[in-house]
Amino acid sequence: MTDRRHFDGVLVIGAGLAGLSAALAAAPRPVLVLAAAPLASGCSSAWAQGGMAAALSADDAPALHAADTIAAGAGLCDPQAVTILTREGPAAVRRLAALGAPFDRAADGTFAQSLEAAHSRARVARVGGDGAGRAIMEAVVAAVRRNPSIEVRESVRARRLLTDRAGRVRGALVEDAGGWLTEIVAPATVLATGGLGGLYAVTTTPREVRGEGLALAALAGAAIADAEFVQFHPTAMDLGGDPAPLATEALRGEGAKLVNRDGQAFMARYHAAAELAPRDVVARAIAAERRAGRGAFLDARDAIGAAFPHEFPAVFAAAMAAGIDPRRNLIPVVPAVHYHMGGVETDAEGAATLPGLFAAGECASTGVHGANRLASNSLLEAAVFGTRAGRAAARAADPGTAPTPPAPAPDLPDAALQTLRRAMSQDAGVVRDGAGLRRLLTTIAGLEAAHGRVLPLVAARLVAEGALTRRESRGAHFRTDHPELGPAIRGRVTLSPAPAVAAA
Repeated sequence: MTDRRHFDGVLVIGAGLAGLSAALAAAPRPVLVLAAAPLASGCSSAWAQGGMAAALSADDAPALHAADTIAAGAGLCDPQAVTILTREGPAAVRRLAALGAPFDRAADGTFAQSLEAAHSRARVARVGGDGAGRAIMEAVVAAVRRNPSIEVRESVRARRLLTDRAGRVRGALVEDAGGWLTEIVAPATVLATGGLGGLYAVTTTPREVRGEGLALAALAGAAIADAEFVQFHPTAMDLGGDPAPLATEALRGEGAKLVNRDGQAFMARYHAAAELAPRDVVARAIAAERRAGRGAFLDARDAIGAAFPHEFPAVFAAAMAAGIDPRRNLIPVVPAVHYHMGGVETDAEGAATLPGLFAAGECASTGVHGANRLASNSLLEAAVFGTRAGRAAARAADPGTAPTPPAPAPDLPDAALQTLRRAMSQDAGVVRDGAGLRRLLTTIAGLEAAHGRVLPLVAARLVAEGALTRRESRGAHFRTDHPELGPAIRGRVTLSPAPAVAAA
């Protein structure tokens, strides 16, 4: 049996920084936020270490930040989206600070900012060295709790979007922790479900984040863009954890070096910028060293040393829990899925290609990241475009049409999920080729035959098809059988949810 609830406001699916920014922006219109986990704990936003990049200092400017973002995006950034991000970025950081986010400050009260890879300026506003995500989320959650227009339901997952006969999104079919299904009918729905790291065997994100927003939108008929661009953080700590704890890029910004098991620094062999090369370059270099049997380790003994416990407490705690003292020992590192540049295709206001549907944050594809996200632009994008999506969704009117009840979607059994995760890491990982991608699609098809088109399989298929379609290497997408840039496919790859195997 399924209940139905009519809600005359904005339905927000997801409670990370993008979702809660949308909720705050949509108020005072009534807002219902659905959170798959307790607020401020089960989302990728809370796990972010580096901080928020924004042109906050006197020697910086939005145009410089935009130029760095576009350079990292490898020719696929949408200039309008980048302009919006970098111009509105400083105000977004200040807005979060006003809510209570305790950004690190210099002696004169200005934001203390650090340098990260591929930035031409030190522009990353941090909290406690590596605690930005959690601290920002705590402040935003407190603001949401205080807002009388916002209702939050925790431990609730969306299973399908509701659409009417005209194709308009009219809310979602959701399931609570007890398995009870409810159709929530609403005039505007904002997807802010995060990325898809849980589809991979090695990830720095919550395992439960498996591309749900991507799949929900695709099954409803929305366009999906840039699904092939999966960013691997170069320096997840290889300590046997699932998910893998992150060794923030800020460590390399402070001078930490990447070395092999012989203690030899190797990054200069792969890129002139060495440790501060773009993330995709560093990730492939580490993968190559590991494949060659030389291993890869982060050496922060001299650069950070005794300052570790108070400068980078999260990294320090994770390493110490595994028996490694980073003040004296090397940290073993491995590339891990960290961020998805692709997602639900949206315009500058967060509107998807289906009326009534909006998306923001990692599950959206605004075009701001192109083929490779610039470090610490993720929290910024969530705040800037989450706010835009919330404002736009609040203007949506109820069309008064009845949605068509969808069939409920079961979960993917754990054994099948682990099969999928291993296949995704093997065949759609840091490096790919046509043969591996076709093998992956065959694996996905077999799982679909056994379990149906459940959300993780829909999301995985979109990544694999996008990667097979893009017969070039660009940004985070690297194919050994097509290692060069391909000008003929410089544009975005937009996919429908129909399962069709692309030509290699």
